[in-house]
Amino acid sequence: MYKFKSRVTGDLIMLEPNGRQILKILGRTEEADRARGILEPADMPGAIAALHAAIAADEQHRKEAMEQALEEGLPPPSFEGISLRQRATPFIAMIERCLEANKEIVWGV
Repeated sequence: MYKFKSRVTGDLIMLEPNGRQILKILGRTEEADRARGILEPADMPGAIAALHAAIAADEQHRKEAMEQALEEGLPPPSFEGISLRQRATPFIAMIERCLEANKEIVWGV
């Protein structure tokens, strides 16, 4: 599990695969960066942009897969029940509040 903490918001808890996915989107690809880290206010605008871009790409992929299945007369593809948008929205809100207050977000500490 990942527990993202800040001085501005309540803790945000994610299951390990979901937290790892979010951190990968933020460019935290090394195991050490995912196990413990800090998101500084200076990095938050880029993090928000990366998450929005990943959400848009995920939604485009889903749309294209649905359209392709429809064109080929196949049953619609099944996707994970909770979309990236739904998983990332609380984290984006946390980042925005921390950016406004100029406070960092930490995890693994």
